[in-house]
Amino acid sequence: MLTRRAFFKLMTASGLGAAISSQTMQGLFAQSAPEKKPSTNINDALKYPRNQNSMPGKFPGRVVQVYHDKCIAKNKIDYPATNEMVRSGMLNLTGAKDIAEAWRMFVSPKDIIGLKVNPVAGASLATSIEITRAIIQQLNTAGIPGKNILIWDRREFEMHEVGFTEKNFPGIKIIGTERKDSKGSFVDEKGKLYGEEMIDKDWFYWADVEDKYDAETLPYMINEGKHSYFSKIVTQQVDKIINIPILKNAGSSITLCLKNLAYGSVSNTGRLHKQLWAETSAEVCAFPPLRDKVVLNIVDGIKGCYNGGPAANEQFITEYKSVLIGTDPVAVDRIGYEIILKKRIEEKIQKEESSKGKIFLELAQNLQLGIADLNKIDLKKVNLS
Repeated sequence: MLTRRAFFKLMTASGLGAAISSQTMQGLFAQSAPEKKPSTNINDALKYPRNQNSMPGKFPGRVVQVYHDKCIAKNKIDYPATNEMVRSGMLNLTGAKDIAEAWRMFVSPKDIIGLKVNPVAGASLATSIEITRAIIQQLNTAGIPGKNILIWDRREFEMHEVGFTEKNFPGIKIIGTERKDSKGSFVDEKGKLYGEEMIDKDWFYWADVEDKYDAETLPYMINEGKHSYFSKIVTQQVDKIINIPILKNAGSSITLCLKNLAYGSVSNTGRLHKQLWAETSAEVCAFPPLRDKVVLNIVDGIKGCYNGGPAANEQFITEYKSVLIGTDPVAVDRIGYEIILKKRIEEKIQKEESSKGKIFLELAQNLQLGIADLNKIDLKKVNLS
């Protein structure tokens, strides 16, 4: 049985922000021998036909990296600079003449658009309010009304804790799969988890591995067993998804686009970390609720981390002063991987690349979700300083 104490150590990889050593993190995504690896229902995902929005999207293999030296100073993010970084990245990605045209390549005023943020490490290492505001402002410029935009993550209360509130985002719906009421309870008056109402049992990631959760852990998982159910947010409530992860490490690997989507969109993830971290990160994204709805990935690299991640360990938080933009989550993740790997080697945390660090990218490439081969990625660097 997975106790609450053990769970919180493990869950730093899925987002509860507990401190954990790099060695332990590396063990979480170390792959077991093929004959011991649990089977999954990935073949079910592959039966669904792809469409024009399917990953890797309109610009396979294309990534824009925008740098701005003045986007942050004294730990305060500058909104005008951040807004210009997003604007420049979108124009360089699309080749559009103006920002409204750029956004309208991916979304329309009829779409319900979900912004997938990441608040799990707390305010010091969450998707920034500034980059989220910039995206919303530019969507408004493109004719997308605020009532058609929602901000979402797995845990609604964690978003509130880092500033994703009605006060900061008036008129924007903020919603999570795992929820508490005004009294801080996960369950209603009948003893039923609020999260149960938010999962779609018609869509699931099945893996032949399971764990038992104690009473304090279960609300964060919603269900036990071998099924991880997709959130109704991705299956029913949004037409398009804009993914806004953070530039941070997970041991000698990373947790950017694919991980933010996969572990943020399904229930019962605790069981998946030790044996299927890489597989889950890639395979969950191959199911239609993600594969066919994620139209953009905008990595918030204003601040990030290079060690101790995905938790927020202050000594390893750094100012990358960058934004990565692309439709191809695999290519964007690969560029982010190179940035973090370079920093880890500079800081003497690693001597060289780990063979396990990009397994999930190779799996995702094999599932036709994008391009992991660095030699085939079209990277454009923009310096706004």
